[in-house]
Amino acid sequence: MTDRALAVVRAGALTTVQDRGRPGHAHLGVPRSGALDAPAAALVNRLVGNPVEAAVLETTLDGCAVRPRSAVTVAVAGAPCPVTVDGRPAPWGAPVRVPAGALLDVGAARAGLRTYVAVSGGVAVDPVLGSRSTDLLSGLGPPPLTDGAVLPLGDPGDVPARVDVVPHPGPPAELVLRVTPGPRDDWFTAGALRTLTTAGYRVSSASNRIGLRTEGPSLERAVSGELPSEGMVLGAVQVPPDGRPVVFLADHPTTGGYPVIAVAVTADLSAAAQAVAGTPVRFLAVRRR
Repeated sequence: MTDRALAVVRAGALTTVQDRGRPGHAHLGVPRSGALDAPAAALVNRLVGNPVEAAVLETTLDGCAVRPRSAVTVAVAGAPCPVTVDGRPAPWGAPVRVPAGALLDVGAARAGLRTYVAVSGGVAVDPVLGSRSTDLLSGLGPPPLTDGAVLPLGDPGDVPARVDVVPHPGPPAELVLRVTPGPRDDWFTAGALRTLTTAGYRVSSASNRIGLRTEGPSLERAVSGELPSEGMVLGAVQVPPDGRPVVFLADHPTTGGYPVIAVAVTADLSAAAQAVAGTPVRFLAVRRR
């Protein structure tokens, strides 16, 4: 019987299993989770012939190295990085055949933050609430990869895509987030609302899968009282006591007690997944649809 599994040789700084997440459980206090750069995760799945919902690996900054126990087709995309198979260069953004026992090494990101690795058949860890995603906030799903871990793989499906390379947007030189007014925009002064959409911010090094923290001017509150905890959505721009906006990402809490001044358009959040510390951030006001 074929041993469909990946042995983790080098786990990297933070490598997790991710799919499209577990939406629909916020009323239970369960975040959505899932791949931060959803288009990149969907692309690598398509390249190896997986369905879009198959689980992939999401690496952070320095990649990972794995050894398949049977021959597999892999694809790597997201943040550009070097890829090798048993020390020989392999293409990024294209399907690659990896023999049984060969070492697939996904190197450090040359730009951006998160690289995605799909394997034919998908990573087949046990699902939790319908998803195989690692949720760093709640602890649901498989733990982040560690050296020596073994990940089961599903059976391969469709024939991998016959392409040499595919177009894929690079990491943003400037992160532009379109925002609509939040449910608590009236808790801020008119000057704060202008500042949010006209001042320059930068991505903070304290950002993670829970939220993108920013550095820049503080937003002045018009209401100084405490806010009872209320529901939060993906893309909520919450303002903690230091006055600097935080954009909630996939592992965000389902409730929060700080006011939400705006909500970022979901389609813009995949770029946030690749915005390194120091990247300029601009909030662009748009009308509600």
